[in-house]
Amino acid sequence: MLSYCLFIVIPVLLIGYFANSVYLKSISEQIESSVNGTLVQMSDNVSYKVEDVKRVSSFFYFDNTFATQLRNFEEGWVGYEATINFFVPKIVAYKDASNSNMWLSLYFHNKLIPEVYRDYKGDPLRLLDKPYDIYRITRIKDKDWYKNYPEEKYGSTMQWVQIEDDKKFNRISLIRRLVNPQVNSQIVEFGFLRQSVYLSDLFDTIDHTKIGNSASIYVVDENKQIMLSSGDSKTSVNGVWNAENFADHMVIEKNIPSLNWTIAAVIPNTIYEEKIKEVRLLTFVICLIFAFVFLISGALMSNYFSRKVNKIVSVLNSFQEGNFHKRINFKGNDEFSQISLALNEMGQNIGELIHKVYVADLEKKEAELDMLQAQINPHFLYNTLSSINRLAKFGELNKLQQMVMDLAKFYRLSLNEGRILMPVSDELDQANAYVNIQKIKYEERMGISYHIDPAILGFTTIKLIIQPFIENVLEHAWCADRIHIRIVGTLETDHILFKIIDDGVGISASILQQMEDPEESTNVGYGIRNVNQRIKLYYGATYGVSIFSRLGIGTTVSIRIPLEKPRDFKSDRY
Repeated sequence: MLSYCLFIVIPVLLIGYFANSVYLKSISEQIESSVNGTLVQMSDNVSYKVEDVKRVSSFFYFDNTFATQLRNFEEGWVGYEATINFFVPKIVAYKDASNSNMWLSLYFHNKLIPEVYRDYKGDPLRLLDKPYDIYRITRIKDKDWYKNYPEEKYGSTMQWVQIEDDKKFNRISLIRRLVNPQVNSQIVEFGFLRQSVYLSDLFDTIDHTKIGNSASIYVVDENKQIMLSSGDSKTSVNGVWNAENFADHMVIEKNIPSLNWTIAAVIPNTIYEEKIKEVRLLTFVICLIFAFVFLISGALMSNYFSRKVNKIVSVLNSFQEGNFHKRINFKGNDEFSQISLALNEMGQNIGELIHKVYVADLEKKEAELDMLQAQINPHFLYNTLSSINRLAKFGELNKLQQMVMDLAKFYRLSLNEGRILMPVSDELDQANAYVNIQKIKYEERMGISYHIDPAILGFTTIKLIIQPFIENVLEHAWCADRIHIRIVGTLETDHILFKIIDDGVGISASILQQMEDPEESTNVGYGIRNVNQRIKLYYGATYGVSIFSRLGIGTTVSIRIPLEKPRDFKSDRY
């Protein structure tokens, strides 16, 4: 019972352990997938805002008419009219085309263009809605950010930087050179554009609560500088980003392609550690419940099989003592019911045959009675049922079921509804059922092979002529840890020839002589003489059993029976 408990509990615990591991991994993957999806959405929203700001700069950058008017700007009334009627309306129209609140600053090389600006006492974006200013380029000529601006690649050169007072007011600026590519087929700068927006407006969708109240989100530029953060931040804005500072956190990063910046989400392990604890506890409880259920059901099933096997064993003990009147009855239609029916019928048949032996043809009926007694083989059946009982106790239910089915099949074919004759195919099936039972006992130590001519399967034979020799091999022929038996069936000119060949210890000449002597009264070769006697009684002296054996090499048993087609079996009953 202890081994059965271990057999049940250990797999349940292993399954629980692996199920827990898989589920924990699944939780981590789900969290990572969910956060990734949120970061992708944030990145897309930021990219939309960035592109909106870029779109305004592109209006100025690719407007050749605007560039031509600026290059040809004149002083006086004409210039004033151009400023009032063309430049200012176009600047207003371009900035208003954006949904973003931005401060637009334009710097021009043409000294004739008047400056239009306000003297701000604070943050322009706080004071006005979408303010704009026009300056001369001389105001920024000596600024490092202007002097270090990269070489122009038409249509693509622009920078997101924090310049002037951007850091003070938490802004960021998109700066871009304004060029006229038509002047002498060269790119010529005629001005400079600066668009300043709040970081909070550009990254308004960055919200740590979308991931979790305990989470943090960082916006990091290409130089690993933290530009913006949301949540309980361990690292301040303008600090240097280093994911290794969050060893006890889950860190997930998502690139913002339009900026070449990164959004980094930092999730404390405590967010899902509580779930992990709950899952572990739940898994442990479920494993305990299943282990308890399996143990109880296994014990009940083992007890159920043991009680039935014990009843069958008690009937067999009665049969051994000569009491063939004892009967057992099992409800249902399982293998135990089939065995009980077979035993009851055999007990009845044996009782009737014993009675007939005393009132009929004594010699022939005595041989038939011997055959039936060999058929019952209480020693074999007792050992088989003991094995079944042992399998039930150890919980090896698959082997138990297979052994019970083969035992039921063996006795069903042995009974053969009381007929003496049976098809050759049934005789072979009966022998195979016996072999299958023994295989469960001997496992790999026993080998069996069949070489049967299909042409013989349609003929008939008296029953129980092959199995006794297989049993004899298993009882007496072992000479090593393994034995192999070969069953051969061939169709000869006027008869069928069976051979049972083993590679066992062999039989000495003296023992072989005792086995073949019909007058020998010892138990040596009893089963072999019984088969030989029944064949000769039924088919005549021409047929029967012959044995060839060599010590240390093996034994070949040859069984010869005539060719007989199936006929009405009613006349062949006992």
